Amino acid sequence: MAGDAEDGASAGPVRPPIALAFATIGFVALTIFGLGMTSLLAGEDVIAAPGLGQVPGIAGVVCATLAFAGGLWAAIARAGSPADATARGADSAAGVAGARSPAGAGTRHPSYWGAAWTTAAAFLAYVGGVWFGAVFTGADLGVATAVAGRLATSWFGLAVAAAAFVSAWSGIALVRTRAHRPRWPWEDEFDE
Repeated sequence: MAGDAEDGASAGPVRPPIALAFATIGFVALTIFGLGMTSLLAGEDVIAAPGLGQVPGIAGVVCATLAFAGGLWAAIARAGSPADATARGADSAAGVAGARSPAGAGTRHPSYWGAAWTTAAAFLAYVGGVWFGAVFTGADLGVATAVAGRLATSWFGLAVAAAAFVSAWSGIALVRTRAHRPRWPWEDEFDE
């Protein structure tokens, strides 16, 4: 419709706040699934130290979720805003910026490199959150460090990092895409 084409607040069919919400929910779901399946396949608890309870795991996932949301928001927040002349530099003179579609001329597209930075932030926040959660529950610094180190160097850490990467890449792709929603033939008002 005409209103869809004139909406300059969106870089694609999905606005950055909506993409952030979908990607963050996906990250939490994939993290919980990944940790659970890794635990099942490895036959080990995620946090194998006795007496720590659930607080370190909860703290780790909460910290990782906040870091994921912050990192992804930093990557996609300015999507669709007009690119200034200094940011485009020689690319605008060559006609490269915004050349994909006329509707995207002069707008910023989030880089997929944001997925790498978001993954690193979520992974480090998960390990740090588990460490702080273990210290908060009364564990010695050595035990907390051993638990965090084990998570960082095991399949559990890889599961969190993989969930962060897949979810961040998906969130960026939602904002970058120029595709439109599928339409049934009878929805087209000009098809008569």
